[in-house]
Amino acid sequence: MNELIQPLGRATAAEYATWFKALADPTRIQIVSLLARRGAPMNVGEIVAAVGVGQSTVSAHLKVLAEVGFVLAEHRGTASYYRINDVCVDCFPTAADIVMGRPVPAQPFPGRAAIPARAAIPASTGIPASTGIPASTGIPASTGQSSGAAR
Repeated sequence: MNELIQPLGRATAAEYATWFKALADPTRIQIVSLLARRGAPMNVGEIVAAVGVGQSTVSAHLKVLAEVGFVLAEHRGTASYYRINDVCVDCFPTAADIVMGRPVPAQPFPGRAAIPARAAIPASTGIPASTGIPASTGIPASTGQSSGAAR
């Protein structure tokens, strides 16, 4: 049977393009890698020291990463601490599978507890708090779970 194969919908494609674009810079990859490996929030000064670029450059990259939801910012007094948004990062391999037309795993996040509150995910990410996965992906909400715990 010949099925008519269609591309991703425009909205879904645009959303994934922002995710891939956010990672299309070596310094942003370094920052994401650093935060993921560190496993604890870091301030801008700590990130600057680790990646070896200026404070304004790191701040600009953190803004891009926060806008798409790869990192979350926590304000403590006058400092901001950044950490990986495990929900968004966990969705990324599934997003790549969808873009490439591969089957989506039935349980991409087995053994994880549900996300407790929207506060864990910035509203600007467009990620529904109940799922942690963009609604436009077509992934059932019941599979989109995350630890939700701040590291």
